[in-house]
Amino acid sequence: MTHRDFWHNSKIGVMGAGSWGLVLAHLASHNCREVRVWLRSEEQARSINATRAHPRAMAGLQLSEKVRAYSSMERFFEGGLDAVVWALPSSACREQAQAVAHRLTGEELIIHATKGVEPGTLRRISEVLGDELPTRRLGIISGPNLASEIAKGEPAATVIASSFSEVCDAGEVLFSSDRFRIYRETDVIGVEWAGVLKNILAIGVGALDALGFGWNSRAMLITLGLSEMLRFGVAMGGLQSTFLSLAGVGDLMATCSPLSRNYTVGLRVARGEPLETVLAELGHVAEGVKTTQSVWEFALENGIEMPMTRGVYRLLSGEASVPEIVHDLMTR
Repeated sequence: MTHRDFWHNSKIGVMGAGSWGLVLAHLASHNCREVRVWLRSEEQARSINATRAHPRAMAGLQLSEKVRAYSSMERFFEGGLDAVVWALPSSACREQAQAVAHRLTGEELIIHATKGVEPGTLRRISEVLGDELPTRRLGIISGPNLASEIAKGEPAATVIASSFSEVCDAGEVLFSSDRFRIYRETDVIGVEWAGVLKNILAIGVGALDALGFGWNSRAMLITLGLSEMLRFGVAMGGLQSTFLSLAGVGDLMATCSPLSRNYTVGLRVARGEPLETVLAELGHVAEGVKTTQSVWEFALENGIEMPMTRGVYRLLSGEASVPEIVHDLMTR
């Protein structure tokens, strides 16, 4: 049996039923035997199974009959899974990993889709999962992947990064389609940090757009932001080439758009809305909000120059308005 035959006959579990988790479940359902989705709410699980859609996330996405939702961990893992797609918010990753560790054999593959780091520790999600789970074959899926566009079948691509070739093999088989292309990468550190840092910069671009400036200002901010991503990411052990590829500049460009949660946070906060109100009404996690303070404090302590990240931190903490931040950036 070839690895392609194996994955076409496999059982896949997706931890998390947010927009991206559901889209990944949808993609995988065309390439495997069964997809299970875990979420906390029994009511929402019943609704997904009855209507083939989530009552709040990813409106318009119709899931195939191969996808079944569960709120029970026991039923989700019953009979074992061949691979687990980890699509939970960064703040919940360690707690949930500890809760499910005893249900894994260690033979499963895990591909995480979380573009954040553990609050306070700055540990990457692959490190958190490696700390808590018996599975060693870990990877990450990351790139310019706005869930709503992929759900519509618009052409897109992503990166599967892992030090294990079989994880990349699995990702290629499970998620590829004639509208969604997979690229392989071994620089896990760079791909993870690129996915984290672009969220911070998208908040800044959203805030700038609130002032109504033109394309010159936007291009300047995105380019300066990419330089910050490079400085920080390379300092953390990533490769420069990763930040100039699909997982880096590609993801940054997509996230600096109105379809992005982080962009939306920056736009609305810059217009004077309280951060707490924006986050409550967003309905989804904007990872950049939690990440900004930790990244800025680490950069400050370690002498990594990140003026844009500092500006986003000052905006979110209420220390400065967007015009003040722009003035500081232009006169530093």
